[in-house]
Amino acid sequence: MTRPDRATRPLLILVLAATSLINTGCATAQQAISLVPFVPKPYLGQKAWPDASQILPAPPATGSQREAQDQALFEASRALEGSGRWKLAQNDVPTAPAAMMTNFQCAAGIELTPQSAPKLTAMLSRIGMDSAFQVAAVKDVYKRKRPYLINDGPICVARSASLDASPDYPSGHATWGWAIGLVMAELMPDRATAILARARAYGESRAVCGVHSASAVEAGRTNGAALIAALHGHQDFRTDMEQARTELQGLRMSPKPLTADCAAESALVSQPLYLGF
Repeated sequence: MTRPDRATRPLLILVLAATSLINTGCATAQQAISLVPFVPKPYLGQKAWPDASQILPAPPATGSQREAQDQALFEASRALEGSGRWKLAQNDVPTAPAAMMTNFQCAAGIELTPQSAPKLTAMLSRIGMDSAFQVAAVKDVYKRKRPYLINDGPICVARSASLDASPDYPSGHATWGWAIGLVMAELMPDRATAILARARAYGESRAVCGVHSASAVEAGRTNGAALIAALHGHQDFRTDMEQARTELQGLRMSPKPLTADCAAESALVSQPLYLGF
């Protein structure tokens, strides 16, 4: 399993800690933000987050054809274990902004780090809090089991009680990845195709990993789009978008050579996940 580096781990831990306070019933979202120090403030308040339980379709019912398709995809994609696509799914596990910028830098065509893009980093940190709390709320409504708990098979991360207890639907990673993809595509419209393809693949990594169903990944994309639509109504978000746009324009004027193997990543991103389903 790929682990967050020291630069990304603190924010990831804080986001998870704040979210866990909600999941365990110890605090509301706003209380959790104040209880965990140094957590970035979300743009939206608890009453302003889109209610995903009213937006997303309900997850596939037990015994339905769609649930059978989810499980068939889980079974078929276990054959990817150890492949390049499997390794990309492991790479896509960390969710901190620094890790996400690294994941999207090939698609963006420029090196992205917290040091080179502090405005973008700060904005993504705030969006991450909105995403984490919104997803936690809707997962608690549906409480759908993750696919490996229904049909045993290898997954690309270590199994744990906390992972088992976190519901499948919708995928938080897919929500987060698609939200970032939409933001980055708006900031760099000439790179939108590559950016959104990477965002799709980032969400699909959770199905490759075996920790989310295909329907949970698809719901995550809808969820991410709903969140970004709501964020556009917030003045602070719009201001930060323009500052990030200016920052990226400056980076693109004198780009540093990318050290990542972007051709290899592009080939993996283009691989079809659904295998004929």
